[in-house]
Amino acid sequence: MTFDQIGKLLILVGISIVVVGGLFLLFGRTFLGKLPGDVTISNGNFTCFVPLASMIVISILLTIVLNIVLRILNR
Repeated sequence: MTFDQIGKLLILVGISIVVVGGLFLLFGRTFLGKLPGDVTISNGNFTCFVPLASMIVISILLTIVLNIVLRILNR
């Protein structure tokens, strides 16, 4: 791997991180964490939140994004 290729890869990784961070900010203000499959257990001073449905949605979205990025890189 040459320095030129490493530089392009680092730029692509940086852009991907910014996009994913923006998506987290966008989804944080919308429906994620409040889906029907998200479980919240409260008992006195103890609260346990398990976002099952939100994790599935994020997993699907990240899979789609990574597939698009890998298809672009393999041209």
